Amino acid sequence: MSARRRAAKLLELQAAFGADEAYSDRPQILYATDQAPAVAADPTPAAEPPPAMTTRSAHAPTSHVPLALESQDAATASARELANRCSDLAQLADAIRNFEGSSLKQTATNLVFGDGNPQATTMWIGEAPGADEDRLGKPFVGVSGQLLDRMLSAIGLDRDHAYVSNILPWRPPGNRKPTTAETEIFLPFIERHIALVAPTILVLVGGTAASTLLRRPEGITKLRGRWLSYTVEIGSTPREIAVMPIYHPAYLLRQPALKRDAWRDLLAVREALH
Repeated sequence: MSARRRAAKLLELQAAFGADEAYSDRPQILYATDQAPAVAADPTPAAEPPPAMTTRSAHAPTSHVPLALESQDAATASARELANRCSDLAQLADAIRNFEGSSLKQTATNLVFGDGNPQATTMWIGEAPGADEDRLGKPFVGVSGQLLDRMLSAIGLDRDHAYVSNILPWRPPGNRKPTTAETEIFLPFIERHIALVAPTILVLVGGTAASTLLRRPEGITKLRGRWLSYTVEIGSTPREIAVMPIYHPAYLLRQPALKRDAWRDLLAVREALH
């Protein structure tokens, strides 16, 4: 990205936050005194201000306060309303792309929606995109994604026979962990995502995905390896989906000794598939 385009993007972001004082029709000396010298009263009516001074607001961008800054509840309610209107995955992707309730997309490159076969029996949901995912616009394509592919292959699956997504569709800056506010705002979208895919088995990859969707206080070390249940409304009918929380591949790369436990969890998923 060129320096000029980067500067323009920064100005757009500041304007979105309501800081539009940098825009003006003419240069201004901010430190000049605003006290004019005293003059004798003039009986003639004051002249109309120059057009440039009266049309400043016409040239300045409209200030828009993102819903996330207005209130988290407002952003979440907007997300739920948009998600509920979507009847297919293409509509849901467009709704997320146009959603203004979070500033995450301002720093991301691509929307990371989903990958694989949406008609598959299993849906695997992770935390958030990383740098590689953000660059390519696909979930689980980096180093941890390559490990996930090997995990899928170990139980006879691949991207043609599984569907993968994330709680967050936009990469958090610097690959940081998503905040609770961010996961809550995007929760209606991933809930609708699950309802539209309607898998038989839901595999929650990592602690963030498990805690966000299951609403349980336990960490992933206590949740993994246990069959749990997730209720989703498909149409107007509630449906129970079997859930298996597992360690995130990125965590397994840092803690390779836990791969044995992860293998047991994968075997449980394979057994349930058969």
